[in-house]
Amino acid sequence: MPDVHLLVLIHGMWGNPSHVGHANKIIREVKGEVEDGDIKLEVLLAETNKDESTYDGIDWGGERVAEEIRQKTADLEKEGRKVTRFSVTGYSLGGLVARYVIGVLHQSKFFETVQPVNFNTLATPHIGIPRFPSTFSSISAFLGPKLLSRSGEQFFCVDKWSPRGRPLVEVLADPDRIFYQALILFPNIRIYANAINDSTVPYVTSGISAEDPFGEYEKNGIKIDFHEKYKHLIKSYSALPLSSAPTREPEGWFETIRNMRAPLPPRFQAEFPLNLAVYTLLPILFPTFICLALIRLSFQSHQSRGRVRHLEAQSTRERLVHIIAKLESELESAAADLYDDPAGTPIATPPIPDADPADPTNPTEPTKEKGKKSRSKLPPYQPLLTPGQLQSIENLNKIPQLKKERAFFEGVRNSHAMIICRDPKMFKHHLEGEGVLRHWADHFEL
Repeated sequence: MPDVHLLVLIHGMWGNPSHVGHANKIIREVKGEVEDGDIKLEVLLAETNKDESTYDGIDWGGERVAEEIRQKTADLEKEGRKVTRFSVTGYSLGGLVARYVIGVLHQSKFFETVQPVNFNTLATPHIGIPRFPSTFSSISAFLGPKLLSRSGEQFFCVDKWSPRGRPLVEVLADPDRIFYQALILFPNIRIYANAINDSTVPYVTSGISAEDPFGEYEKNGIKIDFHEKYKHLIKSYSALPLSSAPTREPEGWFETIRNMRAPLPPRFQAEFPLNLAVYTLLPILFPTFICLALIRLSFQSHQSRGRVRHLEAQSTRERLVHIIAKLESELESAAADLYDDPAGTPIATPPIPDADPADPTNPTEPTKEKGKKSRSKLPPYQPLLTPGQLQSIENLNKIPQLKKERAFFEGVRNSHAMIICRDPKMFKHHLEGEGVLRHWADHFEL
């Protein structure tokens, strides 16, 4: 029997295996029937961390999925099929869970006998959910950690996951920690980000960039070339002088009314003229929807916190957080010794860049210009990043094999679900993201 290349697909927040079902379908079409040097693809759709369980945190989700992988590997071995190659693809929260999972596997020596091959993410908040200079962002940053339990605290980087009080997202990007060391074992690392219209996971965090070059793409003169083969996928982009930037003709009043969409889930939106009726009902619908959502989120968050307390009380196996606690305790002791040693040499902290060093299309600005820019008022699409998030961007962009792809879905309210074709049966427009998944499957090394 051929050896097995195990691919794990991990869904996002509030998700379940069906959310990565279309990705599973496409990878099986492209690679499922291919045998490359006696290697056969086996796909595992992670299901132990679904629905309400996604509130329980990146770490507990990662522990569950890692155990699922171990069990799948053991089951395949009972069938006489040996897993020799391993890949993982995570969507949204699933990408952060994937980064935690590979750390757990690496700690247990999994990669001593299994070769890591492909690591991919789609619309994943790699540096957490950043703050923006807007009231809505401030409200989200206040409510998110309270309503989304442990996962919300980790999304917004207000958790104190490590003994030194660092958020888990920062620990995941620390080159001295096992998560980062596991990540660089993968020869193929490719991330997919929505360049525009992702109101769930903005470009700067999914694309691991300190700046958003697409924030005013209609005005800033950016030139975008698309892949001919892969619909909605950017092949290259570059900035144009503002004087040569194309200007879009403003819509007439009738077209504006015709194209209006209420700020409601897609299933509750309507075309003209029914959209006018929806707008007249908004004073009733919107508060009702908000109240129901807050009640549900509060209830599920409360359940999650109880679940996590039970898990931590019942856990018998040493988890990575405990191992990292020992490491950080040793580091603190070493630092204290260095401080007490008068001959000790201080270590300078390298400067943190404002731009994405892995992206040649974002030129580095002179120091004086950066200073002026930081003092001026930021546009609403540029994030307010913490030093920890900037350091995470720098660390991750130093990975030489990291490649970035950008999806461009214009004219939609939220492109977050489209990049993975999350629910094409209910929302046909999600199929617009199939070009992204085709690119992922074609560049998947078996």
